[in-house]
Amino acid sequence: MVGFLTHAGYAHGGNGFEGVAFLLERFKEVAMTDPGDPAHGLDLKAMAAGFARAYGEERTQRKEVGAQQATALPCINHPVFKGKPINVDPREAFVRQRFEARGEYNVFHDYYRALVQALYDENVTRNVFAVNVDAVIASVLLKMLWARHRAGDFSNQALETAAFTVFLYGRMIGCAAEVDDHMNRGRNLETRTPQASVRFVA
Repeated sequence: MVGFLTHAGYAHGGNGFEGVAFLLERFKEVAMTDPGDPAHGLDLKAMAAGFARAYGEERTQRKEVGAQQATALPCINHPVFKGKPINVDPREAFVRQRFEARGEYNVFHDYYRALVQALYDENVTRNVFAVNVDAVIASVLLKMLWARHRAGDFSNQALETAAFTVFLYGRMIGCAAEVDDHMNRGRNLETRTPQASVRFVA
């Protein structure tokens, strides 16, 4: 319970919340009905490059006048998965590969991947940042609710709150599983499930 309380909040889980808000802003003027249709007709590279240039210029201007740094972009970069020319969050990669194997497409997830490349191409970042797993949460949720949002049945605030709620449920399940692991078969300081015994359920 203590672990759950200390690892759930705006710092732990708020990135998906911010990710939804970020995507809504990027796509607010876009005429698109189905985020799952790869033939959406949008030039995601151009959209990402345009934003990356504007973001880079804002950062430069703020630095020149000694102002506060530009707001960090949500759902990219990671304190662990960094430092390589091209960085990947293995959790995001796992989900992306699952979607690809199923033939499922998500324009919002695709945009995030175009964005990290554009930030590098426009010399905003020194390497290609990782798209982290919070981007997956934000992208999947927005894809599910896009039609209802555009119809006016789901507000921006409701979407943003939903992203945090989805994260919260996952955190609760993870904490419960860890407690069960300790109680039923764990040994002191060694309660990890062998990788060979782990399987994907969906």
